[in-house]
Amino acid sequence: MDKKSPPNIYGVLGYPVRHSLSPLMHNAAFQALKINAKYLLFEKKPDELEDFLHSLTKENIYGLNITIPYKEKILDFVTLDKESFYLKQIKAVNTIVLENSIWKGFNTDIPGFSKDLKENIDPTNKRVAILGAGGGARAVAYVLANAGAREISIYDIDKKKSKEVANMIKSLFMNFRISSVDDIGQLDINQKDLLINATPIGLKDTDPCLIKEEMLHKDLFVYDLIYNPPETKLLSLAKKRGIRTSNGLKMLLYQGMLSFRIWTNKDAPQEVMWQALRGEN
Repeated sequence: MDKKSPPNIYGVLGYPVRHSLSPLMHNAAFQALKINAKYLLFEKKPDELEDFLHSLTKENIYGLNITIPYKEKILDFVTLDKESFYLKQIKAVNTIVLENSIWKGFNTDIPGFSKDLKENIDPTNKRVAILGAGGGARAVAYVLANAGAREISIYDIDKKKSKEVANMIKSLFMNFRISSVDDIGQLDINQKDLLINATPIGLKDTDPCLIKEEMLHKDLFVYDLIYNPPETKLLSLAKKRGIRTSNGLKMLLYQGMLSFRIWTNKDAPQEVMWQALRGEN
C-alpha cells in the first residue's frame, strides 16, 4: 500500500446517518485487504445535497452508499446500465460508483435483504404487511413479489407514496396482489405471516412504537430494517410476545459486501466485516 498517496474516499450519504455502522465494516475490510481507502459519514441536509454531489470528484470520493432520504433523488445523478435499468421503475438506488468519469447506480439492498430474509423465513406464499413506502420499502416489496409472496399490504403516512409502491409492483408483476391502505389497522396484521418495518421510526429512543401489542400473533415474523439500536420498540414488543424477529444487521452486512465488490472489484472479507459490525475486533 502506497502510504504517500491520499486514500480513495467512500462513504454513506443520508440525513441522518450518524447511527450508521457502515464505516466500521468497510474500514475494517479496507484494512484487512490493505486497500488505501477510507469510509466516512456524509450527513447532508436536503439543501446541501446538490452542492455535495457536484463536489465528489474534487473530494476524491469514488463511491457512496445512499440512505434515507436520498435513494430516489440520487436517480437524477447517476447512469443505470442495462442490468440495473429496472431500478428506474423501482426508484431506489443505494450504491453509486465512479467508472470512467460516469457515476453508475446500483441497488445492493435488494439482494442483501433477499439473502437475509430467506435465512430467516421462506417468503413464498406469505402474506406481508409493510410499514413505510420509501426507497427501502421499494426494495423490500420488489424482493417479496419476486420471491412469490402471496400478497402485500403497505402503509405510509404519505398515502401517495404507498400508492406509488403498489403501482410500481403491479407494473413489474402482473396480477400481483398488493394494496396501499389508509391506516395501520387496515394492514390486518393479525392475518399476516410477516410484518416489516421499512420506516426510520425506531431510530430514536423517543420514537413511538407504531404497532399495538394486540395486533401481533405468535405465528408472525417481525423484521425491522433498523439495526441501530439493535432492538427497536417494535422488536422488543414482538419478543415479549414470543414472536420470531430479526433486525437489519445481516442485511447491512450483505448489501455492504456487494457494495464493496462494486467499488473495489475484490471479494469482501465477510467475517472481518461481520465481526466489525458486532464490535468483535
